[in-house]
Amino acid sequence: MIVLNLICGTGHRFEAWFASAEAYEHQEALGLVACPHCQDTEVSRLPSAPHVRRAAPDAATHPDIAALTSRMLARIAAEAEDVGTRFPEEARRIHYHEADERSIRGQATIADTLELLGEGIAVLPLPSSGKKTTH
Repeated sequence: MIVLNLICGTGHRFEAWFASAEAYEHQEALGLVACPHCQDTEVSRLPSAPHVRRAAPDAATHPDIAALTSRMLARIAAEAEDVGTRFPEEARRIHYHEADERSIRGQATIADTLELLGEGIAVLPLPSSGKKTTH
């Protein structure tokens, strides 16, 4: 992975991560690299300082990000109250201070999720674990 310093045609500076310099060049040629501020696809690289690796990474200093993410999400889910299909309504009640603030989880349709996001209610859609639970 590499981090590139980029600038768009309107002068916004930003960083972006790519698998390699070749990956950036390919995506930029296809017009897939866009400024996060104004969506301008006229993007060019700025000079960057090289990254020098001093030692080979090991598992103790560079843990598996996917495994860490999975453990973190499992912990969040375990600590959140399962409100089932009442999730959209309960998220609104918490957001509008009609219910105590707490972590919740449950099910919502794509339409419900988009409505919550449109109201400024921060939700994190996750795929279902496929596990059936009974309460």
